[in-house]
Amino acid sequence: MSTNHPDPEATGADTPYLDFAGTTPYEDYVQADVLTHLQHLRSDDPGEMVFLVTTQVMELWFTVIVHEWETATRALREDRIPVARDALKRSLRELEALNESWRPLAGLTPAQFNSYRGSLGEGSGFQSAMYRRMEFLLGDKSASMLVPHRGAPRVYAELEKALGEPSLYDETLALLARRGYAIPEAVIGRDLTKRYEPSPEVEAVWAEIYASDDQNDELVRLGELLTDVGELVWRWRNDHLVATRRAMGSKTGTGGSAGVAWLEKRATKNVFPELWTARSHV
Repeated sequence: MSTNHPDPEATGADTPYLDFAGTTPYEDYVQADVLTHLQHLRSDDPGEMVFLVTTQVMELWFTVIVHEWETATRALREDRIPVARDALKRSLRELEALNESWRPLAGLTPAQFNSYRGSLGEGSGFQSAMYRRMEFLLGDKSASMLVPHRGAPRVYAELEKALGEPSLYDETLALLARRGYAIPEAVIGRDLTKRYEPSPEVEAVWAEIYASDDQNDELVRLGELLTDVGELVWRWRNDHLVATRRAMGSKTGTGGSAGVAWLEKRATKNVFPELWTARSHV
């Protein structure tokens, strides 16, 4: 007869609890069985598995980073800078892990990639809804990027909502305005569905903040955390560019994208632009 409590003398006092009526509490929480059966390969090439799993892992990192940045955005709106800083600090570690996700794919030769590239069909990374939400939170807004998701109502609604909400940087600048800094009304009241464009006045505000005698000031530290985020995003884009260039050269990307040409253009752009340019004036 089965027992729910193994005899410590028979199994050893340090033996973990093993007998569960159904699934384990670990499985109930993590849903590992679901995660490890989401890989539906479309080719016979053994390399497709690492490509698919790595891509799925990236999607999970996108999800947690969006959670952190949304947490930070709300905290900034509520003037809770320590909460925002904590969320941003966590996101830095998560961005580092995300960037490391390129390693399994970074050394692909063109022949290795071509062996299962056809399995992607018209699929392309730029179609990732969760990555798009990351970009929107960084202020890189574009209504046209909702178009690929018109056939998925829930995803489309979430993206449409994110498009019209303040980005992480928008809430940062609104905070600075509440603190008395000269953030122009044209910036505060801008159309949030449009891509953020740099402002000389905002650049001057950051230069003023960075020129402070107190380099431990909470706004200086907030600016540095945002700069850390911007740097890791830049590294992500460049690692993506290098991995793609190695795997497929300058060929047209899947899904009709321009491939390397598209990624090269993306890699030249900084997020939170005035945090970078203001340093020339301090």
